[in-house]
Amino acid sequence: MDAAQFTKLVVDLAALDRETEWVEFKENNANPEDIGAYLSAIANSAALARRDRGYIVWGVRDGDHEVVGTTFRPHTDKVKGQELENWLVTLLSPEIHFAIHEGEIDDNPVVVFEVPAAAHTPVRFKDFEYIRVGSYKKKLRDHPEKERDLWRVLSGGSFEDAVAHMGASAADIIALLDHTAFFKMLSSQAPPGADAIVQRFVEEGLVKSRDDGRFDVLNIAAVLFARDLDAFGRLGRKAVRVVTYGDPGKTRPVREKVVTSGYAVGFQSVLDYIESQVPSQERIEHGLRVEKTAYPADAIRESIGNALIHQDFLMSGVGPMVDIFPDRIEITNSGEPLVDVRRFLDAPPRSRNESLAALMRRMRICEERGTGIDKVVKAAEDELLPAPDFQVVEGHTRAIINGPRAFGDMTKDERLRATYQHASLQWVSSERMTNASLRKRFGIARGNLSMVSRLISDALEAGLIKQYDPSNKSRRHVQYVPFWAT
Repeated sequence: MDAAQFTKLVVDLAALDRETEWVEFKENNANPEDIGAYLSAIANSAALARRDRGYIVWGVRDGDHEVVGTTFRPHTDKVKGQELENWLVTLLSPEIHFAIHEGEIDDNPVVVFEVPAAAHTPVRFKDFEYIRVGSYKKKLRDHPEKERDLWRVLSGGSFEDAVAHMGASAADIIALLDHTAFFKMLSSQAPPGADAIVQRFVEEGLVKSRDDGRFDVLNIAAVLFARDLDAFGRLGRKAVRVVTYGDPGKTRPVREKVVTSGYAVGFQSVLDYIESQVPSQERIEHGLRVEKTAYPADAIRESIGNALIHQDFLMSGVGPMVDIFPDRIEITNSGEPLVDVRRFLDAPPRSRNESLAALMRRMRICEERGTGIDKVVKAAEDELLPAPDFQVVEGHTRAIINGPRAFGDMTKDERLRATYQHASLQWVSSERMTNASLRKRFGIARGNLSMVSRLISDALEAGLIKQYDPSNKSRRHVQYVPFWAT
């Protein structure tokens, strides 16, 4: 925000007839605790008033809105040795990306905190959410009618549509977002000039125009196309982190890489780095020598794509995590799945982040709706690997891709999981599991029919599968389906 825009903003706010619920005027009161509570109150009140943002202004007298100046210096003030802005950021939940502007009007210093409206959930400072009631700051819980109204408003919003960076110029957007990758991944020709490029971002719903001629960069644009997520404050914590370990536990990390570019920009870099960290071997395919990793590329690609799409962005301080062990790869994202992990293969897909998912599909980063997990399971079967494991771990979702292991080295649970997944994959492919298909899945010789029969019996006893046609008395032609098949 340049000097002219700053002056116009302050003059326009001071011209308001009264202090509204989304604007607070102060002279010199800069108590950190008070500021934190006001950030919560203004963010929530702006959302309730259906405003994009609210403001806290120092240097304007409350009673008559005269510009009188302030001694408050937010960029130099500290709280217990910590910069004020960082101190406030750590105590606000969920994360909001407020901007601090400083300037002078008629030689009077003025400070403006530009506060984005709450999205998804009320903003809390420390232990409480706050709201403005008239010109007073109150705890939200003490005003149940306002709380209900606020939740009603917030339920219609989404993380993708919240603002990641406010008041950007066209040049700022070109510097912040990788527009070259954007047009390339959409197989589109980039128009000439920054203004035309930004207009395309606006048309795609990634950037929002403002009345002052500047732009707000939305979260969906930042998480997908950021040149550096750290430039968007706390969105930097959503960067993909890959850690390689030297043993099956987490006691000996060997190396770590954080891919700080947006997901669309850095997706291939993540895949390439993972490939460089896992063992590979030379194989002969169609008479040619090819280098193949121990883990199917499709399984890794789809698992990471799912983690990015389905993560809960409202969980602060955590991002997608890839842990590479000698015998497996674990891919973890914040948020519990919206469907039972046992029904990943057949249940209609549901996502917290539909706009993000739709755009990633357009860019062919992930598969069409509902086919990603199928590819993960199918890739494991084709390589005769242990079945992938999908878990819910303390508010997170984890996909485990296991490395090569002979049938005899698999645990009973691993064999049962593979049997269930094979029956499920057959069902969604309009086929049925048989003794022969399960033998093929594990690479078991025909002479070991009894081994597979025992495994099918165990899966039946565990309630994971059932006989497709109970009236069929021929053991040779028995078919099996997952327990939920109808």
